[in-house]
Amino acid sequence: MKRTLRNSFLMLLAGIPMLASSQTRYLDEVFEENEITIESNVVYANNIDFLTSNFSGANTVTDIGTLSAIAGAGGTYPAAYFDPTDASTSVKLKAITMDVYYPSSEVDTETSRPVIIYLHTGNFLPSPLNGSTTGTKTDSTAVALCKGWAKRGYVAISLDYRLGWNPIAPSVQVRRGTLLNAVYRAIHDLKAGIRYVRAGAADTNPYGVDPEKVVVYGQGSGGYVAQAAATLDKPAELFLEKFLPNPFDPTVSYIDTLQVGTIAGFGFPNSLNLYRPSDISADFQVSINAGGALADESWLEAGDVPMMAINCVRDDFAPFNEGTVIVPTTQEEVVEVQGANFFINKANQLGNNAVFASIPDGDPFTDAARALYGQTIEVSNGGTITINDAEGLFPLIRPLRPFLTNESGPWEWWNPTAPTSLYEVAPGITAHMASLSSNPDMSPEKGMAYVDTIQGYILPRIMCVFNLEGGPCFVGVNEKEELTAFSVYPNPANEIVTISAKQNVTSYTVFDITGKVVATRRNIATPTVRIDVDQMNAGVYLIAVETASGKTTQRLVIE
Repeated sequence: MKRTLRNSFLMLLAGIPMLASSQTRYLDEVFEENEITIESNVVYANNIDFLTSNFSGANTVTDIGTLSAIAGAGGTYPAAYFDPTDASTSVKLKAITMDVYYPSSEVDTETSRPVIIYLHTGNFLPSPLNGSTTGTKTDSTAVALCKGWAKRGYVAISLDYRLGWNPIAPSVQVRRGTLLNAVYRAIHDLKAGIRYVRAGAADTNPYGVDPEKVVVYGQGSGGYVAQAAATLDKPAELFLEKFLPNPFDPTVSYIDTLQVGTIAGFGFPNSLNLYRPSDISADFQVSINAGGALADESWLEAGDVPMMAINCVRDDFAPFNEGTVIVPTTQEEVVEVQGANFFINKANQLGNNAVFASIPDGDPFTDAARALYGQTIEVSNGGTITINDAEGLFPLIRPLRPFLTNESGPWEWWNPTAPTSLYEVAPGITAHMASLSSNPDMSPEKGMAYVDTIQGYILPRIMCVFNLEGGPCFVGVNEKEELTAFSVYPNPANEIVTISAKQNVTSYTVFDITGKVVATRRNIATPTVRIDVDQMNAGVYLIAVETASGKTTQRLVIE
């Protein structure tokens, strides 16, 4: 639904050209700031607060049992559990909130809008205890991005999530373990937020969302959460060696799912997670990372959602390629991760980002990103990084500075005189001064320039994933169905199967009925592909074929 201009008739009479007539919803700002509604602090979930709970308190066992019983019954939690000063309870709850931005009903009647969920930065500690001036859902960048999305016709959600870990514990295992668990809880909160939005869409749909078009955008720490939520889907993935407190005991992970819940986000009775099973999906369709990284490249598989990343090549805290993530709070190395240059490249190799390859040259943001692919850049440790030719990657080149002072978030800005900025995070060092070390020329003008660049790069790609009208990849529904359709013959088969499509096939994957991949091929560029199936067991299979216009699946029988 295009924007309705209140004074359009008068404008036409006056002969004034209507700017909105040349604008494209979801790409350009088609609403003014006074035409968007912001609902603040909407409670989407309640769960145990690891910042204010005293798990060694006298009432801990009783509290957990009481809270678990209430969660199982779908009841209301007593107020004492939300009050950190109430000594009658040791375990405390947090009402977890989100801010929702959307075009006001007076100017927009669309009821099926894509949703973009923003996850803030902050090192999983509250500002300024995190050593920074930022770390909330109302950071300057959060507000600017969400307002920008709402002005373009999206529903934008700045999602708060639970914080808390122990950066000063004497044991590195405790420091690392509590931080990894903070990330895991944030994934659960994100999934609870998505379920809340989907439940609302299935009821009265108060925000007018399309529940099948959900994007997650994570910044800094939020970027780690976005990438992990998009790729972590198997319990075994929590037992990689780097996630083990004792590498000689592969049966114990830092993440104890019996205590903190399943990957899906649900807790068990009498555990430290009050989310209970739901049949509402927490899936999302696009993952965007700004300044974060991927916990482990083995989590990323064919069929995962399309990914984008905006990252500084010289970021010292989140590696651009591969390396150890460093927490700014303590400057301690935590765990080996893969950065945007690595995981976006792998997403392309797996065919997950194939939709982006069809975006033509010609817009300044696409051209700027592609112009940097293949370039080799000097970094602060004396080495170099070559930027991969990876669609979905927007590398940022900022001036080379000494180690741990290179820019990591040039899109951020803050008020230097705010109480959080003046808080001393070290003797004689304020949070403002600490934040300037990696963003020395911070200003609203600089931050907004990067916000505009981010919007210019990601929005056409979001439109391509969702095939939104006016986007650079848009095809009509019938045309798209025709382009993604393919035939498989002979079917049944016993030796050779041929795939024939309207467009060039970019990849195919054959699954058996258990979901196991039995054959796959990437980087194809022909409309006809032959597959040798004579070594496959007789039975029923699924064959997923991808072209630049999308992915479809057909049944295949092997005799």
